[in-house]
Amino acid sequence: MSSLFDVSDRLALVTGSSRGLGRSLALALARAGARVVVHGRDAAAVERTRAEAEALSGRPAHAVAFDVTDAAAVERGVAAL
Repeated sequence: MSSLFDVSDRLALVTGSSRGLGRSLALALARAGARVVVHGRDAAAVERTRAEAEALSGRPAHAVAFDVTDAAAVERGVAAL
């Protein structure tokens, strides 16, 4: 991809990406070639969006569920990546 917005092979963790604007951003980044990590509190919604990002990009996408207001949960979630 040759553009000012080249995210090919970059890792993108989009918080709140299981639905709404975050979901739209995560899917756009996947289409643009980024390695996407889908995040949210609802593990089932996170997994659905992860699968959709993977299907759009043709490459593995990752999923992590935790509450960003819980510092210990954030540390565990990021460490799991």
